[in-house]
Amino acid sequence: MRLKVTNIEVLRRTAGEMGIGLSEENFKTFLKYKKMILEWNQRINLTTITDNDEMDIKHFADSLSPTLTGVFDGSKKIIDIGTGAGFPGIPLKIWNPELQVTLMDSLNKRISFLNLVIAELSLNGITAIHGRAEELALKHEYRETFDICISRAVASLDTLSEYCIPFVKPGGWFIAMKGPSAMDEIKLAGKAISTLGGTVEDVIEVKFPGTDIEHTLVMIKKLTKTSSKYPRGGGKPRKSPIK
Repeated sequence: MRLKVTNIEVLRRTAGEMGIGLSEENFKTFLKYKKMILEWNQRINLTTITDNDEMDIKHFADSLSPTLTGVFDGSKKIIDIGTGAGFPGIPLKIWNPELQVTLMDSLNKRISFLNLVIAELSLNGITAIHGRAEELALKHEYRETFDICISRAVASLDTLSEYCIPFVKPGGWFIAMKGPSAMDEIKLAGKAISTLGGTVEDVIEVKFPGTDIEHTLVMIKKLTKTSSKYPRGGGKPRKSPIK
């Protein structure tokens, strides 16, 4: 099947209207990235969103929306949990090449794809690792070593907090990229977030110009170290969230 990718114009317009600064070189990189996603999506499951314009909004602009928080400046060390096809980690790295990025996914085939993307886009200071969050967060080389942990994963916030907060050093951030109903999740996740050493510092609503799409960035500040009891193994964060 011949792939048809015509442009990156919707991203160009949307980023401009949202105040997200991208260079002409950035747009060329995003177009190359888009072509690789569509090509590899025919072999492994990367995304169900394959429309040219929808990809610009729902993958690229969405992944860049955390730049509006002001915490992704400089050479911050970040980890993207459940990155899939590289969202939001790779777009954030394209936007700020100084970021030190770790992409984590539990499917080895996706890691192989991500390594190809990293090489093809000539990205430096970015690594893709295979593993499960509840296992890697117990290893000293990952635990509480990151300035920011970010995730677009579909797990509920109480579950996601247990997977993500242990990666963040005290004083850092866990940023959960959620849909419009985030406030309900925040209420349910309050006990988990505080138990893990965090507090909800801000909730930022994100609107994408020209669409009715609304997303939410839940900004969780890491205040204290996470107890060595967490994260729990055996699927417990999902089956039995901290209450």
